[in-house]
Amino acid sequence: MSTADDTAAPVARMADGRVLRARGQRTRTRLLEAGAVVLARKGFHAARVDDIVTAAHSSHGTFYLYFASKEDLFDQLVAQVATDLADLVAELPVIADSDAGRLELRAWLDRFADLYERSGPVIRSWTEAELSGASIGRHGEEVLGAMTTAMTRNIRPPRRSKLDPTVTGLALMMMVERLNYYATTRQVVATRDELLDTLVEVISSALFA
Repeated sequence: MSTADDTAAPVARMADGRVLRARGQRTRTRLLEAGAVVLARKGFHAARVDDIVTAAHSSHGTFYLYFASKEDLFDQLVAQVATDLADLVAELPVIADSDAGRLELRAWLDRFADLYERSGPVIRSWTEAELSGASIGRHGEEVLGAMTTAMTRNIRPPRRSKLDPTVTGLALMMMVERLNYYATTRQVVATRDELLDTLVEVISSALFA
């Protein structure tokens, strides 16, 4: 049985465990935002604490008041994005073979693209970290797993297709994630409408053609 404490948002703390006041929250946020910028520019492995404090116009001493290490900062960045993705996954509609179903799917994919546009560098970092065995990679594995589970739960391929729902959910989720990756890194040049229309058509065709 859950309690209020089970669902309460975690309290932000300094590296030594003290609860942050308003000014400390602002400083921590500035460092996190600088970390995201450095992450986008250099990647997880090449980024250094020195780069982060320079981008934040801060100091090493201030950095270590809030984070134990570069990995700690990135872990907190990834955890936040993981929470945002988990919330989005929970809103994934049942994929239905109808005009209304396609509209609902398109609206959800639009929200996914918004999130990826904001947090793409962090999402990409956990892939890099996962491949190297770094601890922040576990968030990516957990969230992508949850997204695949949600996709599997909400797709209903017709029996005649003989598609395995789990494999189909994984394939579709990887397609959605990778296409957004290529779009945000400009490896594929496409407008948002082109991106969404393509995904909706491919997913609908794969399931219901």
